[in-house]
Amino acid sequence: MRADDVAQYLQNNPQFFEEHIETLTQITLPHPHGGRTVSLSERQLLALREKNRELEKKLHELIEFAKDNDALQHKVHEFVVALFAARDLATLQEMIPHLLREIFAVPHSALRMWQINPPGAELLAFADAQAQPVCLHHAAYDTAGWFGEHAAQLHSFAYLPLHAGSETIGLLVLASEDRQRFYPEMGTVFLQRLAEAVSSALHPYLAQ
Repeated sequence: MRADDVAQYLQNNPQFFEEHIETLTQITLPHPHGGRTVSLSERQLLALREKNRELEKKLHELIEFAKDNDALQHKVHEFVVALFAARDLATLQEMIPHLLREIFAVPHSALRMWQINPPGAELLAFADAQAQPVCLHHAAYDTAGWFGEHAAQLHSFAYLPLHAGSETIGLLVLASEDRQRFYPEMGTVFLQRLAEAVSSALHPYLAQ
C-alpha cells in the first residue's frame, strides 16, 4: 500500500485511532530538530509550538509595520505643515530639499517647475507618461545634471511628477548613493503623497 493510500484511509476513517488507542502510543516519529524519536502526541505538540512561533513572528512584524507606518504618517504631516508655512515661491523652493533631507533623510533632491524650467520633449513625455512616481537605478534623460558634482555617486532615483489637475507642472527627483534606497519594485504610495503635497503647495504660485 502506498503512503498516499494510508493517508487517504486515515482521513476517510477518523474513528480508526479511537478503535485502536494502543496504536497511538506505539507510533514514534523523528524529532524535527534532532535525531531522536518522539511520540505522535509529542510531535503534534512540537508542530503546534512551531506554528505558534510563526504566528508570533508575523504578529510582531505587523506591529512593527504599524509603528513604522504611524511614524511615516507623522513625518508626512510635518512635511505638509512646513510646506504651507512658506510665504513665497522662492522660500518654498528652498524649503523642499531642506525638508526632504531633515524629515525623511533624503540626501539629494531636485525640483523643476515647467513654467520656470521648460523641459526637453523627451523628459516632458516621460513625466506625462507617469501616473505615479517611478523609481530607477539610473538617471532619466538629462536629470543627472540636476545634481551637479554629486551626480556620479548617485545610484537610485525616485521621479515624482507634479500635477495640477491632469496637467504636469513639474518634476521632483529624489536621489541617493544607496542603490536600495529607491528601486523599481518598491511601493510608491508614500512617494505619491509627497508628490501631491508638493504639487498642492506649488500650484497657487504657478497659477499667478
